[in-house]
Amino acid sequence: MTGEQESEGKALLKAIAAKDESAIAAFYRLYESTVYRFSLSRLNDPIAAADILNEVMMEVWKSAAKFEGRSKVSTWLLGITHFKIIDQFRAKKRHEHEEMDDDIADESPAVQQDALLEATQDAQLLKHALSKLSPEHRQVLHLAFFEDMNYREIGQVMGVSEGTIKSRIYHAKKLAKTQLQRLMVAP
Repeated sequence: MTGEQESEGKALLKAIAAKDESAIAAFYRLYESTVYRFSLSRLNDPIAAADILNEVMMEVWKSAAKFEGRSKVSTWLLGITHFKIIDQFRAKKRHEHEEMDDDIADESPAVQQDALLEATQDAQLLKHALSKLSPEHRQVLHLAFFEDMNYREIGQVMGVSEGTIKSRIYHAKKLAKTQLQRLMVAP
């Protein structure tokens, strides 16, 4: 988000805290795609992501006065989103994807760098490869590359240390590369 959007978000939160209904509508328009994309990256379910979006905006309506301005509005908002997603997992007693073993030997033949670059540029192939990752790995990659957040901000959103985020991003990149290579040699 740009500095202008950040300023607008802060102003809207103040108005929402005063129960200005037009402010929540404007806030929703400003941040809906960010929250929805983030939820979708974690849940892989458009309906569940839309439900989370609505729950998050209801929470913003109730909790806007709690925003202290110590972080970006988007960081605060995605933190709420993160915990709503966790609540949904707990409520449904849903088992997350089985974690892939980082130590599995890559048995696929070597793939040429040019071919790997072409595969990376193919959005469908990349989306499929990312869908094979655990929700935590998809989430950190989404926040880093699509929301352009730094390690500290991602740690704030997810409630973990910056070191943990660095490790997750490293492993997520490694696993995504392995998945892309496997897809490239698949018949």
